[in-house]
Amino acid sequence: MTAPQQTGQAGEGKGRMPLSPAVRQRLQACFQHGSKSAATGQFDYATEMFLQCVKGDPGNLIYAQNFLGNLQKKYNNNKTGAGKLAQVKLAGTRAALKKAVLRKEWELVLQHGWELLKANPWDASALADMATACGALGYDECEVAYLRAALEGDLKDPEINRRLGRALAAQGQFDQAIACWMRVKQANPQDQEADRAIHNLTVQRTITKGGYEEAESSTEVMVDRDAQAERLGLGGAKLTPEQQLEKAIKKNPAEVSNYLELAELHIKNERFREAIQVLEKALQVGGGDINIRERLEDVELQLARQQLAVAEQRAREEQTPEAQALAQQFKTELNNKEIEIYRHRCERYPSHLGFRFELAVRLQRARQYTEAIKAYQEARGDLKRKGHVLLNLGICFESIKQYRLALQHYEEAITELQERDQDHRKLALYRAGVLAMDRLKELDLADRHLSALAGLDFGFRDVAERLDKLAKMRDDNPPVEEV
Repeated sequence: MTAPQQTGQAGEGKGRMPLSPAVRQRLQACFQHGSKSAATGQFDYATEMFLQCVKGDPGNLIYAQNFLGNLQKKYNNNKTGAGKLAQVKLAGTRAALKKAVLRKEWELVLQHGWELLKANPWDASALADMATACGALGYDECEVAYLRAALEGDLKDPEINRRLGRALAAQGQFDQAIACWMRVKQANPQDQEADRAIHNLTVQRTITKGGYEEAESSTEVMVDRDAQAERLGLGGAKLTPEQQLEKAIKKNPAEVSNYLELAELHIKNERFREAIQVLEKALQVGGGDINIRERLEDVELQLARQQLAVAEQRAREEQTPEAQALAQQFKTELNNKEIEIYRHRCERYPSHLGFRFELAVRLQRARQYTEAIKAYQEARGDLKRKGHVLLNLGICFESIKQYRLALQHYEEAITELQERDQDHRKLALYRAGVLAMDRLKELDLADRHLSALAGLDFGFRDVAERLDKLAKMRDDNPPVEEV
């Protein structure tokens, strides 16, 4: 399997040696692991995977976008990253980056830049320097990507807008370039470069849209601009990235990397159906490669979640039984799809306890409690989730009326969770207390668990009312003294 590359091998320009098939395959494996980890919120691991990708192929737009996007999600799009303390710790790295810029050691600039972005993916200074390096190395699309990221931190920054405007103009993205220059002009109405750029880009946009750029006369303007580009030898220079990749696929249908890159573009724009179709073709071309199959599974889940979100929004707005039933149907279908996919992954990776846990959660949602118990028991060795596993085992045992087993697991969960996960610990205390009170009729045990919960959160559900009820039950049934 080959790694996704920019159209036209943009990452291999200006004397850079083409990547070997083995390197492409290794980077693609890292990319797939990173994508799956990011989708499940494992952002740190995804960062390390994407970091290997950008280091191995720094001119690859898809790798750069996913590296940045994962970090932005990690920091909840807060625009500041890990905070000032983290930046202070990286002062040496920043100084080394500036030194590399002065020496025009562009690859070293990128190395230092990626380290800085791990702490703050909106670091405008680092991003601007990385964009300079990409421009010098011929990584034009990545130059734009880093400048766009820099602009997200401050949309009105005139210098970043100026540089992005130039870069976008060079790529023929005239409308976006004009928008950048307009922001430059807003910052300084007297900026003459902005005036000239806006004028020239407006003219160029008109010429391009009219198809007159290469025509010697108006009769040479063709209705079909793609055909005109072919006739003039432009090789699809005016095509969108998607159209360029579709053209590359048509020219070389055995090249898996083009399918994968096209799929990622569709995914980025939330065109999941189109991505699924492309990945299905990639799976055929790639001979059933497991990484492609799993990427296809991930996108199928993304589509199912998108459909559920739309249905739930409609149910909230319409408040009709039909809309609510449709939302429930999509919810059930999503859970069933997740069960199917996690079953397959448990079979492929029998020692991966995280997949066992995820399968168990879905089985529990489907009320398949016996199977869920088995899966949870297999996942107990996952120390990070052990407390949560014990709690869910208790819920499953209670659901099949195995109350003593349920209580045992609730109490084990309480001990295991301690202070690390207060929300789950409070739920374990509540369920243990309610079970002891309502099912086992062990009032002292119920009082112990519910009182412990009240000490943590007196407003948790109906714990206050239950403690009052316990006191009344004791008053009505005082203990019998032995003679």
